[in-house]
Amino acid sequence: MKEEVLFNEQHVTSRQWETYPIFRFDEVPTVIVAIIDRPNENPLGAGEAAQGPTSAALANAVFQACGKRIRSLPIRPEKLVQMKEM
Repeated sequence: MKEEVLFNEQHVTSRQWETYPIFRFDEVPTVIVAIIDRPNENPLGAGEAAQGPTSAALANAVFQACGKRIRSLPIRPEKLVQMKEM
């Protein structure tokens, strides 16, 4: 919802982590992690692939709420206001 890489005609212009728009710890919900002992399963990660569909799920939630489709990321408040005015 916040992350965005900015470009000009030639290259990436967002090059500093200090100004890169990413959620900080005080902005994210609490995550409850359950460690499941599965000794007969291969060690194939901890569910990182679940992060991929998150933006699509959020865009679908916006569509369900207001009937307008988000077609680009990030989903910012000003984008939602602009969509509402269309």
